[in-house]
Amino acid sequence: MKFGIVVFPGTWSDKDCLRVLGPVLGQEVVSIWHEETDLQGCDCIILPGGFSYGDYLRAGAIARFAPVMGAVRAFAARGGLVLGICNGFQILLEAGLLPGAMRRNASLEFRCEWVHLRVENAETPFTRLCRPGQVLCVPISHGEGNYFADDATLDALEASGGVLFRYCAPDADGTISAAANPNGSRRNIAGIINPTRTIAAMMPHPERCGEAVLGGEDGLLIFGSIVAALAARGAMAR
Repeated sequence: MKFGIVVFPGTWSDKDCLRVLGPVLGQEVVSIWHEETDLQGCDCIILPGGFSYGDYLRAGAIARFAPVMGAVRAFAARGGLVLGICNGFQILLEAGLLPGAMRRNASLEFRCEWVHLRVENAETPFTRLCRPGQVLCVPISHGEGNYFADDATLDALEASGGVLFRYCAPDADGTISAAANPNGSRRNIAGIINPTRTIAAMMPHPERCGEAVLGGEDGLLIFGSIVAALAARGAMAR
């Protein structure tokens, strides 16, 4: 499978994505500069974390206009898989490819720490190796991860299975509580997916927990799920 990692000025998690997908998982992976419109025949596009264009105006607000985003939009419309991580989540929201918006963390502090996530929907290309309700340990690193949407949008997300992950307590049940929410995100939402299951995004960084030496390997469940989903697509095509 071939993965493309989009790089904007200010992106800084692209190298982590390149490592976990390349040397760790053994996939073909390429970097795609923000000015390019050729996605090089990739099967999945990753919008990684960082501070695209310095996050001027607000996080992701300028990146949505990058030439590459037109290609990403067309790629997703054709059924291509797109994953936004942290700043990538913010960009997908600004581009209107996912619903809602990001606000400053409720604490008004930058939060860099390990958090726990409960898997809410395990029947997607991005979570198929997970169990429903499974609790993952994944680091966050953001100042604007406070996911917001109105009640009607949130209800629609819930009804369609659009909530992928919620911040939870580190217990076996993955208890959802305000204390487990690191940024004030509504309904403890940490990740969402669109109705066609082609565009997903999450604030935590799975690329930073893909090797035991980094403190955890739960991120492999996310990237491994994508690899497995793409392999299944190929098998069906054959």
